[in-house]
Amino acid sequence: QVQLVESGGGLVQPGGSLRLSCAFSGGTFSIYTMAWYRQAPGKQRELVASVTSGSMSTKYADSVKGRFTMSRDNGKKTVYLQMNTLKPEDTAVYRCAAAFGTFTQYGQGTQVTVSS
Repeated sequence: QVQLVESGGGLVQPGGSLRLSCAFSGGTFSIYTMAWYRQAPGKQRELVASVTSGSMSTKYADSVKGRFTMSRDNGKKTVYLQMNTLKPEDTAVYRCAAAFGTFTQYGQGTQVTVSS
């Protein structure tokens, strides 16, 4: 059974940085497309970034382009989201997801709060 565990969230001042991690277990990590989603209170879930199984293509939401970088380490079965120049509007619960075919598994999420 695929399980995902996020870490690295917290409180940061505007302009600061955080790196989120998502540890994968229970499957063949390398075949999954991995993604980061976020959801702020009262807002719809947003796809922040995704990377294909072969790490050949990484896509970003317009709202984070140039500030966030997603990467994956197949050896460690982990994906990362490096978040720089954080803004208050980046405040949300961030969840990673693993997708293969019609199957998608989500993690529990980690809170990111950007505030002075």
